[in-house]
Amino acid sequence: MYKPNSPWTWAFVAVSFVQAAIVLAFEAYAFAKFQSSLRGNVDQESPSHTIPTFLALYIFGFLYQLLLVYDALRLKNTIQVIGLCIYNVGLLIYAAVQMDQIEEAISQLSGKNHIDYSVWRTEKPYLIAIPCIIGLGTVLMAVIAWKLYDEFAWTIYKHISADLKMKRRYLTFQIYIALLKFDFFFFLGFTIQFVVVVVDHHNIEFYLTIAAIPVNIIILLMAGLFTRRENTPGMLVIITLYFAGLAYFLFKLVRMWQPGPRHDLYNPVRRPLTTFAVITVILIVLTIINACMCTANFGRGLKPHIAGRKLESEEEKFANHNMTEMPNYNYGYGPGPGGAMGSRMTID
Repeated sequence: MYKPNSPWTWAFVAVSFVQAAIVLAFEAYAFAKFQSSLRGNVDQESPSHTIPTFLALYIFGFLYQLLLVYDALRLKNTIQVIGLCIYNVGLLIYAAVQMDQIEEAISQLSGKNHIDYSVWRTEKPYLIAIPCIIGLGTVLMAVIAWKLYDEFAWTIYKHISADLKMKRRYLTFQIYIALLKFDFFFFLGFTIQFVVVVVDHHNIEFYLTIAAIPVNIIILLMAGLFTRRENTPGMLVIITLYFAGLAYFLFKLVRMWQPGPRHDLYNPVRRPLTTFAVITVILIVLTIINACMCTANFGRGLKPHIAGRKLESEEEKFANHNMTEMPNYNYGYGPGPGGAMGSRMTID
């Protein structure tokens, strides 16, 4: 099991964990205050589902971020570390958007005498603090990511060698795998909001949307598997499905702003849904581009480097070595078949 083994890896974990703990505490307070202030029968009121939906997404979003932090540090994936900083910016945008949506939800419910508008004044300071905390966390994570880039660079160099073309192919692979992981969160985030707030549970669209969740997970898992195994036919099918997903999100994006009988259904979450849909469309476009680039790199020598890969630092190798034996440094230069300097130029 991986354990952070340097001050900067520990710092990245600490910043992510503290940020998640504070933000989730504020969101939980906002949720509890909102729920305890409701009165009357509000089950059929869409605005009453807004804050629970935001809280559920933030819980999932930050827990998923912690999982990705562990995964990025374990694999020493600098691209994913940088991606987590951008992911944090996405959470920051969502935190800013939720303020207007929550105020609007409280305003609508207070107009129907389901809640006192004073609840908004109580929650506002906490909701303002959330994007400030995430903004500070983003800055700290970016600084630490810069240090981690230098820390991981040597390990990756030894793993891939000095071949520039091979390093570019490996970089493309890393970007693609990171995109798949972020695609999952934004697709699921969009779907949760859409199902909880917008869709009528007695409508066939509700069941189709629910069914799309496991299908999406299978597609993303197969996409990673086909890339590692360099399966060209499988990748062509996956790319086709990406285009279908792109069409789906563009359709939803247009539909939620299109005038018509369903226009008002989107009011409680129109801006958050738009934010998730736009980010997801951008991610799908980037995923399609990188999927094509990865497919073009099949058969060019990258497969042995990514099949069951596990990058280890010098400290991890030393810790995992049989401590009853003296380490052998006799390869590379110097006497015998090698010397003390050779270990720094081998390919694991």
